[in-house]
Amino acid sequence: MKILERLALILFSIIMIVIAITSCLIIFNFIELGSVYNFIEGLIQDDTAKKVIVGISIVSILLAVKALFFPTKVKKRQELKTGVLLENKDGRLLISKDTIENLVNSVVKSFDEAIDVQTKVTLDSSNEITVFISLLVREDSIIKELSANIQNRIKDTIKRSTGLEVNQVNINVKDIDNDKKGNSQTKIKANDVKIEKKVIQENQKFEDEKKGKVIKEQTEENNDVELNQRAYNNEPEIGQVVQEFEVLDANQSVQEEQSGVIR
Repeated sequence: MKILERLALILFSIIMIVIAITSCLIIFNFIELGSVYNFIEGLIQDDTAKKVIVGISIVSILLAVKALFFPTKVKKRQELKTGVLLENKDGRLLISKDTIENLVNSVVKSFDEAIDVQTKVTLDSSNEITVFISLLVREDSIIKELSANIQNRIKDTIKRSTGLEVNQVNINVKDIDNDKKGNSQTKIKANDVKIEKKVIQENQKFEDEKKGKVIKEQTEENNDVELNQRAYNNEPEIGQVVQEFEVLDANQSVQEEQSGVIR
């Protein structure tokens, strides 16, 4: 609440208290009504007092009108301090500052050159966002280019995710991280990850080859079984063919013997 509204409310409260106390004193006969009438009449006859009374009356009327028709939206202002309030015909959406700060953190940490990131978000009544970022940069970083990329990506990400406009993205580069030990450890971890990934790929390849070999052996075994089954099913037909060949051979031998006798 503004200072002027606060002072007017205090003045209005004092007037109401005075009127209430005076009324109670008159009702319980602690003050005579004539004395009050004479006091008010004396104030009205005095030009200075008359102006003061008129001013107080006008202020009281204005405060009464404001309280009746233009109430202060204290709850909405409180919500604007903790987040961005969006309203439409279907309802309300409150996007908290923590949500926006986490979104900014995720964007900044996606840059390998930025470390030790700290963010702060402020909001105004127009739902415009101001972002403050404090960070360290690596030794081989191009600070101006890095800052421009961070600012553009933060604005694009917040606009795409929440539909809100970012007024400013203020970046404070605290220092340059020249810890060679930390860099070497990072490289070692990256190499370990690469080696582990390569080992996993080799194991997967070996498992695939082993699986393919097993499938091939099973296929050959199934083919042998199928051939044996076919031979078994066709065995009576083969025996019949052999018997027919034997009969033909016997008939041919008999005909040859008969031909020799005739000669």
